Order: sequence, then structure tokens, then C-alpha cells
Amino acid sequence: MNRKQFQKRTYLFATSLLILALETGIMLYVWYWHYNTGIPKAFYFWGHVFIAAVYFIILLFASVMYGGLKIGSFRMVELTLSQGFATLVTNILFYGIICLLSYRFPTVIPLVTGMIIQCLIVGIWIIGATLAFRALFPPMDVLLVYGGNSQNIIIEKFKTRRHQFTVTKSMSVSGDDMESICAEIPKHEAVMLWDIPNEQRNTVFKCCYESDVDIYVSPKIMDIVLKGAQNLHLFDTPLLFSKSDPIEAEQRMIKRLFDVILAVLMLVITSPIMLVTAAAVKICDGGSVFYRQTRCTRGGRQFKIVKFRSMIEHAEEDGKARLASKNDYRITPVGRIIRKLRIDELPQLFNVLCGDMSFVGPRPERPEIIKEYTEMMPEFSYRTKVTAGITGYAQVYGKYNTRPYDKLKLDLYYIENFSVWLDLRLLILTVKTLFMIGSSEGVADGPDSLAEGENNE
Repeated sequence: MNRKQFQKRTYLFATSLLILALETGIMLYVWYWHYNTGIPKAFYFWGHVFIAAVYFIILLFASVMYGGLKIGSFRMVELTLSQGFATLVTNILFYGIICLLSYRFPTVIPLVTGMIIQCLIVGIWIIGATLAFRALFPPMDVLLVYGGNSQNIIIEKFKTRRHQFTVTKSMSVSGDDMESICAEIPKHEAVMLWDIPNEQRNTVFKCCYESDVDIYVSPKIMDIVLKGAQNLHLFDTPLLFSKSDPIEAEQRMIKRLFDVILAVLMLVITSPIMLVTAAAVKICDGGSVFYRQTRCTRGGRQFKIVKFRSMIEHAEEDGKARLASKNDYRITPVGRIIRKLRIDELPQLFNVLCGDMSFVGPRPERPEIIKEYTEMMPEFSYRTKVTAGITGYAQVYGKYNTRPYDKLKLDLYYIENFSVWLDLRLLILTVKTLFMIGSSEGVADGPDSLAEGENNE
């Protein structure tokens, strides 16, 4: 680890420890003065230490889960939202612990007051820590090495992280010779490899490794599949084993049981919201409440997905399948609201109960769109190795308008790294994405918005 990286990690560790300690201290004060005396047997010194340790661990877990400690990586608004969610989740669990210790439901007013103070401190901490980080550690100097015609796409992505990276030079493997690229590498802090053929990628990678330059690589489809492979030592050389079916039988049973139980609970909890939404959709234009459409799930099997109707009726009466664009005229006023809040997705709980969908998995696509995408990206059909989901890896880490090829990579990462824990983590993170700006926007207008081709070699 070079000196700058060590300094960054030390700074992030110190600032993270500071905010976790401050938040824990505030809630420990609330516990000591407002809740400790209300339990049958009051705690003393070591009991308070235990309570503080439990709160600290839960807050640390939630903060890491939501990314609330990623100073320098996230924007300040996103950091505030992330750490705010972490604090909220921690305090809900902490109140549950208080209820268990008290054998009753004590007032939440002290807890809420403490959380308001916590949020104010979190806001001050994020502004101060972020400004200090940016002053101490300027954006990383990056050399972009790309293939094909993807330069503009990559530059646009980097603009969303301009506080973190600065592309000071771009070089194309088709326009620049490899000797020039390798000679340029030591002049930069990091190199981003994007969509270049394997042979040239290996050469550039070796040059970076030999020059002790950090490497960022946009993976190809097979890289993602291999990342989920199992390490074997059958011979005197390492082997990677990639299973044809990424999810084991017992994992499928656990996943299905979890889906059924959670779907029933969610239907009971959200039934008032669904009734209000149904009335609003009906009143808006007098059309049908629900929208049914043929989608594909595991193995390419077709089923009818159910959603609250957010577009005008007969929105695709010409018979041509197309995604909703950012300012699509077909979306109704009520539809815009329920799409932003993702309320239109609630009827899919019935699809989960029927077994057509899971809570977590690749989003189900229409057969005609799958056919169209598969012609451009033959690997697109790999998504149907698992049951389709209401939310998924691509929904948490991408946006509605993320390119299909990038969504495919995210979906395949989920498939190849499946675990019950990953499902739980994605469900928790989905709550955060509901409040993120742009997560429910349509694709960009224009003929190239469906899928830009990439070098899939």
C-alpha cells in the first residue's frame, strides 16, 4: 500500500470511528437518563458498557451496509441519506431491545429527540469530513485506456464521480500502439481499462502491475462468471469450477420459503396503500386499475406480471415493445407519482406467491425485448438461469436508465454470487434506493438508448 492510500485509509478510519462514537454516546445518554430506570432491574457500569457496545456494533453494521461511511466516494447528499438510514435502522432495533428489557412499550420521545440530535451531528460531520477529505486528497489522476467507440459513455460516467477521479488522458487500443500506452502508465496514479480485447488488456494489466499503478477494470461477461467460480486444488495447479446451475437445491427451498412468508406479511401491511392507489388510478382516467403484461422468468417461462397501471391505456397499441423514456407522454399524472414511489410494483406480491417471481432476482423482461437484446448481446439470456425478481442487484446498484449491457453485468454478478445473505442485503438496500434521485427515471430518449454494443470478446 503506497503512502497516499495509507493516509486515506487512516483518515477514513478515524472519521468513521468519530461519528460512530458520537452517535453511540448520544444514544447511551438517552438510555442512561430515560430508559435504564424503567427496566425491572436497572443496569450499572458494565451493563451500560454492554449496551453501548451492542449499539455501536449494530450502527457499524448498518453504516457499512448502507455506505454511510464512504467519505470521498459518495456525494454529500447521498452520504447523508445513507447514514440517516443506518441511524434509523439502528434506533428501531435499539428500541426493540429496550422493549424486551422493559417488558413494555416505553415512550419513543427521548429516542426520537436523540435521533434528531444524531442527524444534525451526522450532517455536520459529513460536510466537515468531506470538505477536509477533498482538500487533503485531490481527485485521483486516471489514465483511461478504452476500446471501440465507448469513450464518451465512459467520460459521462466519470463526471458523476469528478470529486473522486479525473481522467487526465484517454488512449485507445485501436488508435495508439501498446508501447505508447505502457510508457504513459507510470505517469498516472491509476489506469481504467474499459472494453478492450483480452490480449491487449493482459498487456496493459501487466504494465500497470509492474509499475505499481492502481488498476480499475470494467469486467467482461466471462470475468463476472469466473468471479463466482469455486477455487479447487485437485492437481498441482489452481482450478476454477463454475457450476451450470448457480443456486443449490437447498438454497432454492430456503429462498422460496422466505418469499412466501415475506409476501404474505407485505400484503397485509401494504393493503391500505394498495386500496388507495387502486382508487387513485381509477379516478385519474376511468381506465383499468391493473396492468398485465407477458414477461419471462426462470428458464424463459412466460407469465403475466401484474402492476398498477401507470400509463394511459393501450400505450403500445401499435404492438411495438419499447421502454418508458424519461419524459414519456404516456405516463399519467398518478402514474408518475406511483412510479417514483415504486407503488406500482406492489401487485407483484401476488406473482411472488404464485412462484412466478422472487423478491430478489433479475427483473423480468418481455419476450420480444429479450429477443431484441439477445441479438445484440447473446449473453442476455443468461439472466433466466434464476427466477425473476421484484428487486435485484441491478436495481440497487444501477438506475432505471442504466444501459442494458451494464444491467446484464450486475444481474450476472448476483447470479454467480448468490447467497441468502446477499438477498437479505439487497432487500435492505432497496429501501435506500427508493429515495435516491434518478433511480426510477426512464431511459434516455433516442434510438441508441436500448443498448450500446460493447466489445464482448
